[in-house]
Amino acid sequence: MKSPVRILWIEAGVIGGLAASIVYPLLLFAPLPLAATAVLAAMLGPAIGLGSLGLRELLRLESPSVAATIGAIGNLIAGALFTSMALVQLAVRQGSVRAVSRDVVGVWLGLDVAWDVYIGLGTLAFAVAMIRHPRFGRSFAISGFVAGAAVLITNLVTFPVPPAEAGWLDVGPLVGLWYLAATVQAWRSLGWARRKLETSAGVR
Repeated sequence: MKSPVRILWIEAGVIGGLAASIVYPLLLFAPLPLAATAVLAAMLGPAIGLGSLGLRELLRLESPSVAATIGAIGNLIAGALFTSMALVQLAVRQGSVRAVSRDVVGVWLGLDVAWDVYIGLGTLAFAVAMIRHPRFGRSFAISGFVAGAAVLITNLVTFPVPPAEAGWLDVGPLVGLWYLAATVQAWRSLGWARRKLETSAGVR
């Protein structure tokens, strides 16, 4: 039997979330050629967006949620900003721009903080949407709220210098781990989602 569109969105979100969870550490830690790094940077933004749309769909199966929609919108913007930031940094660092001025550095530092701000806001919104959700609950909500607040505070306090360069803890990888856990939980929740839709169809 063909899966309902809402299930397809959740499945696509799981794929996007898992892809983002693989691409992000590769970009951070793997010594890759320029072309491969550019491809991964271009992939990460859409993967974050797709994962967030799927997570929104899963959260809204239980009840309508403005917070889940805000989370998805915030992360869609964050993904676009990350790709912009990463490609600007790659172009500058690989010598496409011969003389790197303070203005150019300021552009990529601003984009870096902007992406963190939006991913932080998106994480906070998703955490709110998870509080009473039967498949996530308070453990996901509290840890997501802490992660989202931490990335916002550290980036805004040390602005325009990235937290790691200012001697602070870079909580970006912790946020990534939270989204990996949420993605795995969404994968585990596919059966619940199908039963939820079947029950809703039966009631109607």
